[in-house]
Amino acid sequence: MPSLFHLFRDKFDKQEPEQQAMAETDHIPAVKPLRERVIDVLKTCYDPEIPVDIWELGLIYEINISDGNDVHILMTLTSPACPVAETLPPDVEQKVRDIPDVNTAKVEITFEPPWEKEMMSEEARLELGMW
Repeated sequence: MPSLFHLFRDKFDKQEPEQQAMAETDHIPAVKPLRERVIDVLKTCYDPEIPVDIWELGLIYEINISDGNDVHILMTLTSPACPVAETLPPDVEQKVRDIPDVNTAKVEITFEPPWEKEMMSEEARLELGMW
């Protein structure tokens, strides 16, 4: 009676070379594109007064990534008098800068157009009970 090892080896040996290569790398997760990784990081950034991340709040207007992986983020705040105006942008910038493959990160604040509640995602509206 063949051992489990031999059964597996025989099955593996019968695979086409392309299938063998895929089987050898199945456990390695695919690397997401840099833009997706930036968005994932933005989803970890919160205004401490609001239990929804800045991405879902609609505070991010643009994400631009150069060929050299310099990331420029254009974002707003819920109001010009937002209490985290001095701390949130540098925190976001640092978190994005810490992403592997990012060369530099720069966050620019704008109030044009002004943020409105309609900019929030459906998920954010549900979280905040705004339906």
